[in-house]
Amino acid sequence: MSETPILEVENLAKSLGGKPILSGVSFTVKRGEMKVLIGPSGGGKSTLLQCLNFLHIPDAGTIRLDGQTVDARSRKGLYAYRQQVGMIFQDYNLFDHLNALDNVALALRKVKGLGRAEAEVRARAELARVGLSDKERLYPAELSGGQKQRVSIARALAMDPKVMLLDEPTAALDPELIGEVLTVIRGLAKDGMTMIMATHQMGFVRTMADEILFMQEGVVIEQGTPDMLLDVDLGSRTLDFCTHLAEFEGGA
Repeated sequence: MSETPILEVENLAKSLGGKPILSGVSFTVKRGEMKVLIGPSGGGKSTLLQCLNFLHIPDAGTIRLDGQTVDARSRKGLYAYRQQVGMIFQDYNLFDHLNALDNVALALRKVKGLGRAEAEVRARAELARVGLSDKERLYPAELSGGQKQRVSIARALAMDPKVMLLDEPTAALDPELIGEVLTVIRGLAKDGMTMIMATHQMGFVRTMADEILFMQEGVVIEQGTPDMLLDVDLGSRTLDFCTHLAEFEGGA
């Protein structure tokens, strides 16, 4: 992992409907790092990820990618930035009228300007990467939730992103389908993909996170490695949250 930050976030702030959602959030992400956001619902994790991709324009603060400040007022600059920062949502965001292959190939044709044949070759390679070579002709309605999420990951990977943002990518999945998506994400991490992921999958966090950011009420209140924040002797707010989460899931 490179020690040089690929993404720098300084004093990010955002209000929605007059209510502060993010307040002075700052952190850096190293190339190849897996940064994980955890915390109670409403803590600002999704809004933070959406601000990092400028789906919400921050009210204040600075975002730099590879040392270059992103100017939200520049449509050309935002367009170029979004090609380098992939986003995975809870609800897949696939086009229902396109099969898996075309869902992945579309952006390659429309954004990258590839011809149909070249786009399909690349799309097939990314579908193979997520274990869906045999599903390329199926439409979203014919795929399981886990398969749809893997198609959305393949679509993002096809754009060669420098950073991947994942907003609770397993939240909409049945328990038996969660593992197949997490396996893909583990593979990406091992291949050196830089990722920022919001999740409540604590087993994954313990084994895969390079650093945890615990968010509450729009503020990062704790930050550190899993060994630091989940050490039972330290009694962190992060450990308390994870313990209560495990108790809730165990009793569900």
